[in-house]
Amino acid sequence: MRILIVEDEPLLADGLSRSLKQAGYAVDCLDDGQAADTLLLSEQYDCVILDLGLPRMDGLQVLARMRKRGGRTPVLILTARDRLTDRVDGLDLGADDYMSKPFDLPELEARVRALIRRAQGSASAEVVVGRLSLDTVGKRASVSGAAVELSAREFTVLEILMLRAGRVVGKSQLSERLYSFGEEAGPNAIEVYIHRLRKKLDPTVVGIRTIRGLGYLLEEPAAASDAG
Repeated sequence: MRILIVEDEPLLADGLSRSLKQAGYAVDCLDDGQAADTLLLSEQYDCVILDLGLPRMDGLQVLARMRKRGGRTPVLILTARDRLTDRVDGLDLGADDYMSKPFDLPELEARVRALIRRAQGSASAEVVVGRLSLDTVGKRASVSGAAVELSAREFTVLEILMLRAGRVVGKSQLSERLYSFGEEAGPNAIEVYIHRLRKKLDPTVVGIRTIRGLGYLLEEPAAASDAG
C-alpha cells in the first residue's frame, strides 16, 4: 500500500516515513502544498497524511482541489491547528479523519489502517477469502488457522489481491502500491512475487490467475471452476 505524507517539518516527516515503511507501506514525502496538488493529479495513493500549514498552498486548498477533481483517496489531516472550526472545515471539505499534533504514533498507524480498509470496502482488520485469512494489523496470513510465512512485499501483494478478490488487478496497480519514488523495481518484480505466493498458497484454498494483458485475479477454486 502506498502513502503520501505532505508535511513541512523535516524531522516529523522523516520519522513518520520511517515508521510507516517499517510497517510495510511504500511512502512518498512532500513538504509543499502546491507540489502535492500537482502530484495528486497523476499519482494514485491508498492514503494521504496532510498537514495544513504548508508553503505555497494551504493543506485545506490541496484537499478541496483534490475532492473537486473527484479524487476519493482517504485523507488524514495531521496538524497543529486544533480549533473546532479548523476540524469542521477540514471534515466539511472532504477529510476522512483529523488528528492534532502532538500525537501518538500507534494511534496514527491504526487510523491509517482503518481508512485504507474502509476505502477498500472492508470494515474489519481481518480480510478473509474462503479459508485464507489476512490480519492487516499483525501482518500475518493463515489458512484454516495455520500460519503462512510471507515477506513484507508478498504480504502487500496478497493484501491488495484479497481486498479486490474476484476483480482483476493490473500489474501497474500492484507496482504503484509497492514502491516509493526512487525505488528501483526490476522488470519482472511483480511476476516474482506472484510466483512466490502461488508456491506458498495451497491451490485448493485460493488461486491467483493471470489474465493476459490485464493483470491478476484472486479467487477461490470453486469460483474458478464455475467460471470455466
